This record gives sequence, structure tokens and C-alpha cells, in this order.
Amino acid sequence: QVQLVESGGGSVQAGDSLRLSCAASGGTFSRYGIVWFRQAPGKEREFVASFSVSGSTVYADSVKGRFTISRDNAKNTVYLQMNNLKPEDTAVYYCKLTSISGNSYWGQGTQVTVSS
Repeated sequence: QVQLVESGGGSVQAGDSLRLSCAASGGTFSRYGIVWFRQAPGKEREFVASFSVSGSTVYADSVKGRFTISRDNAKNTVYLQMNNLKPEDTAVYYCKLTSISGNSYWGQGTQVTVSS
């Protein structure tokens, strides 16, 4: 059973940076695809960025050029570096790991609040 623990959220000003972490325990981390989602109040959860097992990355248009997803398989950790944050980035951020067999695991979420 894979367990995920997220950290790194907080309250910042517009233009600031944050780095979110998602640490996994259990399973073979290198075999999981990783996706970051976010959910703002009153809105549906939306895709932010992904990092596949093969190493390819995909970003939502709204964060392209500002956010960077990375992974450290030795530390079983995935990161989301967020630069030039905007108030519209305010949300709870979740990481999701998906195995090649299709099993998915979610983190508990970490709050990011960006004030103007």
C-alpha cells in the first residue's frame, strides 16, 4: 500500500515561490506516473502537471513556464516548484501516483494561498 505525504504549502504574496513535496512510502516509486492536481474553493479539481514513468512532462496552460514538476526516485519524492505565483493559483494541491497496473494513490493535499 502506497502512502503519500505532501508538504510545502503556505501563504505567500503574488510573485513569490513555493516548492511542494510529495513523499511516497511503499511500492516501487520509479514505476509510478505522477500527477499534481489542485482544487480551488467552489471549483472542480483540475490538472496541473504530470511526470510519466518514461520521463515526459505535461503542464496545464495556466502554469506553463511558471511551474516545474520533478521527481527524485532515490528519495521517493516528487516536487512541484511554483514560481511567480498568482492569486488564481490559490488552491489545495494534491499529488497522485498511478501504477502501470492502474492503481492510484492520493495525497492528503496541501493548501497554497496567494494574496495580491
